[in-house]
Amino acid sequence: MKTRALLAILLTLAAWPPLVRDARAETTDAILDSLQYGAFRYFWDEANATNGLIRDRSQPGSVCSIASTGFGLSAICIGADHGWVTRAAAKSRVLTTLQTFYNGPQGSATSGTIGYLGLYYHWLDMNTATRTWSSELSTIDTALLFAGILDTRQYFDGVEADEVQIRALADSIYRRANWYVMRNFSAGIYMGWKPESGFNGFGKWVGYNEAMILYLLAIGAPVASRAAPSSDWSYWTSGYNWSTQYGYSYVNFPPLFGHQYSHGWIDFRGLKDAYMQLATHDIDYFENSRRATLAQQAYCIANPGHFVGYSDTLWGITPSDCPTGYCARGAPPAQNDDGTIAPTAVAGSLPFAPEICLPTLRSLYQTYKPGPLWSIYGFRDAFNLTSNPDWYGTDVLGIDQGPIIIMIENYRTGRVWQRFMRAPEIQAGLTRAGFIRTDVAVPEGPGSGPRVELMPPAPNPFSARTTLRFRLAAAARVRLAVYDVAGRLVARLVDAELPAGDHETTFRAGGIPGGIYYCRLQAGDATAGRWIARMR
Repeated sequence: MKTRALLAILLTLAAWPPLVRDARAETTDAILDSLQYGAFRYFWDEANATNGLIRDRSQPGSVCSIASTGFGLSAICIGADHGWVTRAAAKSRVLTTLQTFYNGPQGSATSGTIGYLGLYYHWLDMNTATRTWSSELSTIDTALLFAGILDTRQYFDGVEADEVQIRALADSIYRRANWYVMRNFSAGIYMGWKPESGFNGFGKWVGYNEAMILYLLAIGAPVASRAAPSSDWSYWTSGYNWSTQYGYSYVNFPPLFGHQYSHGWIDFRGLKDAYMQLATHDIDYFENSRRATLAQQAYCIANPGHFVGYSDTLWGITPSDCPTGYCARGAPPAQNDDGTIAPTAVAGSLPFAPEICLPTLRSLYQTYKPGPLWSIYGFRDAFNLTSNPDWYGTDVLGIDQGPIIIMIENYRTGRVWQRFMRAPEIQAGLTRAGFIRTDVAVPEGPGSGPRVELMPPAPNPFSARTTLRFRLAAAARVRLAVYDVAGRLVARLVDAELPAGDHETTFRAGGIPGGIYYCRLQAGDATAGRWIARMR
């Protein structure tokens, strides 16, 4: 009864004027909640609950994508944090998935196996969990699967037997992968291998794209004889293309997914390798992705291809479904651009450039929900207004839903980054690849983002305590306090000079009565606020 009363009060507060409550922020929260929940539902509903495999796309006959499964494992952890699934149900599904990948037959046969050398085939049959479509042993898709697996290891850190088993399986799966063999006795890691033809027909991962996480997992691997040497990072960066696009200088790769996938798990803020330490570059990879995002919006505003609808709030070019099938697209410079917009490209860049991503997501949400772009899982994969008639994709894709839920979570709470960066193998990979931590902040100017953000408290409502997280774009004198509905000070949580970046503090309710309270954050002359509800 008390819970219902508190929720009723919260609903009443939703109608208060902007003087008391930032309606725009609440609208943004509702949109982000909807997108994250839809993506979570995809990964939960489009799975085979008996083996944990997740479909590549929302079609009943779809095969399993191991990359989609990797994204889905992290999505399940996020879902548990948000209360969309119980922790017990989440770890049961995760445990089933890890058992499938650990126990599945490995070998060089052309059929009947899940993988070889500790790596996994790109496409698996949803029921038998074995190779299908004559797919390749995929190094990048294995890396994305491993990212999700290691994330579950970091998330399920309890002493219960099933959580201990999750961690043990995750360790075993990761440790047995032989990255060294995937080099084939030369520098750099091959993209794939097939039992019918070996490495023939496959190139190596070199030059900037989504494979940063692949190299860091391979270089940081705990079994030395199976790890890639640290020199492979230099091989990888030797193919970089530093260029200036629409006024932004960065390591170029036209499709935005290449600037997003690795960042879903690895927090590159303040980290630089030898390439980024050069005086002619001197940015980190987070800033690199920010510039790539801003350059793409600038490209769409300029609209050199004269596509219908491109604007400051209608952009998002990355590989996706398109009117002719599935298209690998990007910009700038234009790469097969045909006017197709993919919402995942926008949501996946939210942490880098919220000042342009949030208005675009809001515009897409308000324009197309409900409508042909909307599904039970949120946005469908893509749409094209240049096509005659307008074209809207019919499917939802796992590898595009993954960046949506993970990058929104990183923007809102940073939890995926926080737990994944505690993994010793990730720290080992970064160290061996030559990364150092610097104090260089994201420069001010276009795309520098809001000066202060107060994330949604978790949990809320709460009983004994709740965690408050906030983000500063620049160092500032910070005051964070809690007030009751009459405006009386209840608790002062922070009163200090703090550096730019993410911060968190815990509000312990102690003896205060149940009810509604207001958290007010001030950094310099910028302010933000959140309502919280205490249950007794």
